[in-house]
Amino acid sequence: MAESSIRVLVVDDYEHWRRFACSTLQKRAELQVISEVSDGLDAVQKAQELQPDLVLLDIGLPALNGIEAARRIRGCAPHSKILFVSENRSRDIVEAALSTGAGGYVVKSDAAGELLPAVTAVLDDKRFVSASLAGLDLAEPTDAQCENSQRKKVVAPFQAQKKICHEVEFYADNAGFVDGFARFIEAALKVAQAVIVIATESHHANLIQRLAADGLNVAAKIEEGSYIPLDVADALSSFMVDDSLDPVLVRKLASDLIMKAAKGAKGEHRQVAVCGEAVQILLAAGKVEATIMLERIWNEIAQHSEIDVLCAYFRTAFESAESVSVLERVCGEHSAARGENCC
Repeated sequence: MAESSIRVLVVDDYEHWRRFACSTLQKRAELQVISEVSDGLDAVQKAQELQPDLVLLDIGLPALNGIEAARRIRGCAPHSKILFVSENRSRDIVEAALSTGAGGYVVKSDAAGELLPAVTAVLDDKRFVSASLAGLDLAEPTDAQCENSQRKKVVAPFQAQKKICHEVEFYADNAGFVDGFARFIEAALKVAQAVIVIATESHHANLIQRLAADGLNVAAKIEEGSYIPLDVADALSSFMVDDSLDPVLVRKLASDLIMKAAKGAKGEHRQVAVCGEAVQILLAAGKVEATIMLERIWNEIAQHSEIDVLCAYFRTAFESAESVSVLERVCGEHSAARGENCC
């Protein structure tokens, strides 16, 4: 990609998503968001007026859907590259979107880890499709739909830039949950890490009782700042907006907690350990995409912070035949962190 500024038009009718997209793009100094619009007709008008280098485009837009908007943008701004970012996983929709000549398709719940790699690929005339869509067996675009033969290349799924510690455990019951978290907490504190514990009120109480039985003075650890308890309901209320997960607010909460915990950690590296059950609470509420997005965001956070992460689920959440695909996706997030299968 060129070193000069790359001008980006962001098109989505959901304000919180536009905020997340812009915040993510700002991580790359060369990416400049020049305009945000919320419907398809405005997208076409702005593309014609501004001739952006890249258009991030949703599909479910008012006034004019994203696929038709892309076709018109290709006509009035032929040099603008297009990257679809949508939660729609239908094979027909994905293929229709890519048939417009767009360079890629990112599933919104995968965007925390895939948006910037997708932008890089599309700007380099490579085709990017979210790893979670790999099973759709998408047709390759025709030469007429590609400006460059390299566009036929599908870039590799997002992989961790370094090996990180993002573990997952599946507990049979509450007793197993408490035992598992207690072992994780004790191991972290033994090597002078600080620990953040995100759990329900009842699990916090049981954990404190269990840790006290093992000789750990939790009150003293809380006082010195090396043990930070957070109620999971409070955590969820801080980043769930209109019943949807807001990635920007997740990162803000995580950043605040990690900075606070690092002050209580001892030793040269001041590493922090995080264990939580927010993913289990989201999954139990039927919010599968929010669950996967939260897992993906913790992967991303662990890339840039010295943290160990443990996410907890109850085995009962995966007992039905319908839940197998969800289990595979959960395991996929943890496998990406370690480069191996986790379950």
